[in-house]
Amino acid sequence: MLRDDGQFTELEAKVLDICLVLHAEHGGGNNSTFTNHVVTSSGTDTYSAMAASIASLKGPKHGGANLKVQEMFADIKANCKDWDNKEEICAYLNKILDKQAFDGAGLIYGMGHAVYTNSDPREVILKSFAKNLSDEKGMEKEYALYETVENEAGQLIMNKRKMFKPVCANVDFYSGFVYSMLGIPEEMFTPMFATARISGWCAHRLEELVNAGKIIRPAYKYVGWHRDYPKMEERK
Repeated sequence: MLRDDGQFTELEAKVLDICLVLHAEHGGGNNSTFTNHVVTSSGTDTYSAMAASIASLKGPKHGGANLKVQEMFADIKANCKDWDNKEEICAYLNKILDKQAFDGAGLIYGMGHAVYTNSDPREVILKSFAKNLSDEKGMEKEYALYETVENEAGQLIMNKRKMFKPVCANVDFYSGFVYSMLGIPEEMFTPMFATARISGWCAHRLEELVNAGKIIRPAYKYVGWHRDYPKMEERK
């Protein structure tokens, strides 16, 4: 727990266990696990395959999203005076979506998933433990802010992007908040994800070694415009 005295509550220990279990495996299609399959198929060693997966996981759209969520909420807290004012929060979230606030990327981090639409089952579980932990830590107000953003952001994204499928919070939405309540430094957030996911990576690497034999090479098709290639002497 990165504590000098080694002391922690029963709830803290349980929440940490839950985080590790929820992040341990999530199929072969996510970016870091697919990276593991691709790199393993080249015939390289285990260390190289795991290093490649970690490099993928580090990205802010993948495992690094939990830290991005924390940074985003720090920005929201600094710019929204009344955390109970839903209209003020929604107005600022729209600024984020319009690339006028936070990092200018136009993303509400922790919202949306490539597979899940109505809900991310991992997030549902983690949210309940985040609520219990916030009660124990006296951080009910912060939890309420997270819940407000979660409840409003999905519809705002759908309206802004003209989407018809629901947009739900993913597991990264509350994981950084949970880690911060556990007293884990921010620079350890993504390594915590990797610590949990390495069991899944190992399983997928074994699967690739047993079942494969051919190197993975996704096909790409050019869909742009073709044009004539003028000779150098004919160019203006």
